[in-house]
Amino acid sequence: MTSDPIADLLTRVMNGHRARHANVRAPYSRIKEAICGVLRREGYIRDFEKTTVAGHPALLVTLAYDAARKPAILGARRVSRPGRRVYVGADELPKVRNGLGVAVLTTPKGVMSDAEARKQRLGGELLCEVW
Repeated sequence: MTSDPIADLLTRVMNGHRARHANVRAPYSRIKEAICGVLRREGYIRDFEKTTVAGHPALLVTLAYDAARKPAILGARRVSRPGRRVYVGADELPKVRNGLGVAVLTTPKGVMSDAEARKQRLGGELLCEVW
């Protein structure tokens, strides 16, 4: 049991990349599924699916690599944590690594990337940054 399941997901993905694994598993939750959806749309992971491991729901995340077998994710940072929530308005959305990365945030219309939120003029809780 972790106190920050989103940070746990990001850590599992980063460790999987460092170990050159093809897949990683993480305990399932709807917010993690939504975050994986954003990462898949942005090209940071290849795919994900909901599975069952020992009777418990889990996410199976297929990691993305380029032709030279370099990981698609070079770094990730948890911004809003259980002990310190970070909210941003539509005009305050950050550009991660000058636009080379993506910020994932929850909005009233669901979990989306910073580019999607900027396009819809939405703000929300800034969950994490991935580059």
